[in-house]
Amino acid sequence: QVQLVESGGGSVQAGGSLTLACAASGYTGSSYCMGWFRQAPGKEREGVVTAYTGGGGTYYYDSVKGRFTISQNNAKNTLYLQMNSLKPDGTAMYYCAAAKLGPVYCATGGHQTDFPYWGQGTQVTVSS
Repeated sequence: QVQLVESGGGSVQAGGSLTLACAASGYTGSSYCMGWFRQAPGKEREGVVTAYTGGGGTYYYDSVKGRFTISQNNAKNTLYLQMNSLKPDGTAMYYCAAAKLGPVYCATGGHQTDFPYWGQGTQVTVSS
C-alpha cells in the first residue's frame, strides 16, 4: 500500500516562497504518476502539477506556471514542490497524490479521480 506524507506547509506573506515535501513509501514495481493538488476553503480541489517519477510527463496547471517547480529525490522517495511568488489565492490545503499511470497520462495533468493514493495534506496560508 502506497503511503504519502506531506510536510513543509506554513504561513507566508504574498510574494514569499515555500517548499513542500511528499515522502512516499510502499511503492511496488514501476514508476508512478505523482501529483500536487490543492483545495481552498469553500472551493473544489484543483490540480497544481503532475510528474512521472520515471522522468518526463510533467504538467503545470496555468495558475502556477512559471512560479512553482516540481522535483524529486528518488533515493529518498520524496517529491518536492518549490512555490515562489506566492499569492493570497494560493491559500489552501495542499495534497500529494500518486497513481500507477504512465508518462503520457501524467503529461496531460490527469484528473484527481484517477489518483487512488493521497496524503493527509499540508496547509499553506498566504497573507496579503
